[in-house]
Amino acid sequence: MLETVLSLAVFALSLWALDALNFNKLLKSNRVMQAQVLYLFMAMALTALVVQFLLGLRITN
Repeated sequence: MLETVLSLAVFALSLWALDALNFNKLLKSNRVMQAQVLYLFMAMALTALVVQFLLGLRITN
């Protein structure tokens, strides 16, 4: 339950944070679908890394 809620929250934050980057200069023109897929994969990868880090910080007995 905690991991699911944390994942959804971090995914939303990842999308928001990635929105600050200007991908137009990095990508080829007329590749809209590929750019959107890359954007989604980057958000998912960032989410996985951050969630695993935060769950690793949790101290359990």
